[in-house]
Amino acid sequence: MVEVAAGYARNYLLPHKLALEATVDNIKRLEKIRVTLSKRTATEKDAAHRQAELLNQVTVKFVRKAGETGQLFGSVTSGDLADALKAQGFEIDKRRIELAEPIKIVGESLVTVKLVHGVTAEFKVVVEKEG
Repeated sequence: MVEVAAGYARNYLLPHKLALEATVDNIKRLEKIRVTLSKRTATEKDAAHRQAELLNQVTVKFVRKAGETGQLFGSVTSGDLADALKAQGFEIDKRRIELAEPIKIVGESLVTVKLVHGVTAEFKVVVEKEG
C-alpha cells in the first residue's frame, strides 16, 4: 500500500486502473488473489521440477554432414533442439534453450534449458558425422 495525493489517485491511477482504493473489501480480495497465485506458483514449480528430472535423462541425437576435421557444414540450432525435444514429448520453447552459439562440431555437449520459476535442466546432445 502506498499513500498518494488525492488528485493523482482520482485523476490518473484510478481511471487507468493502475491502483485500487485501499478499502477493507479490496484488501480482502487482493489477499485471496495473492493466496491463489502462491498456490498456482507452487504447483507450477513442482511440475517444472518433475519435468527437469525427466529432461536430465534425455539424449538428443543428430546426424549431420561434416568435413574431415569434424566441422559441420551446417549447425544445430536451438530450434533444432526444440523440435527434437518435441518429438520426444517435451514442449520446450526454443527461446528457453540456453545455447550461446549453434553447435558446429561433431561430438557430445550438454545444453541447459530454463524452465519456469528459476528451475533449470540439462540434456545431452550428440552430433554424429553422416556417412
